[in-house]
Amino acid sequence: MKYLLIIQMNPETWESLSDEERNEIAGGQEGFMETITATGEMVGTHALADPSQSAVVRGRPGAATVTDGPFLETKEYMGGFYLVDCENAERAHELAAMIPGTDRLPVEVRPVVFTAGYGLAEPDIA
Repeated sequence: MKYLLIIQMNPETWESLSDEERNEIAGGQEGFMETITATGEMVGTHALADPSQSAVVRGRPGAATVTDGPFLETKEYMGGFYLVDCENAERAHELAAMIPGTDRLPVEVRPVVFTAGYGLAEPDIA
């Protein structure tokens, strides 16, 4: 089953860390990626820009409205995510706990209920 491990970024928490602590968290991501790639559980990962760089689109083609900034003003926001494919929710929780920095930046674990496109769909078994 696929799970999205959503890293919740809190700018106040991040800024309160020393440079060494921030580098440890950022640098540790590579080791985590290597680990879950070796176990076959890594599907993909992306880091996201700050919400101040986002836009919100409402409407439909030809009648859309675009506004600057995040959809919601919040204290925490999605900073990035890992998409993993593992046996069960308990394993997804274990993987989330392995992500560097979870003692300061929480990770939300959410089951994926639909997958399609870009080679992510479940394979056809013939």
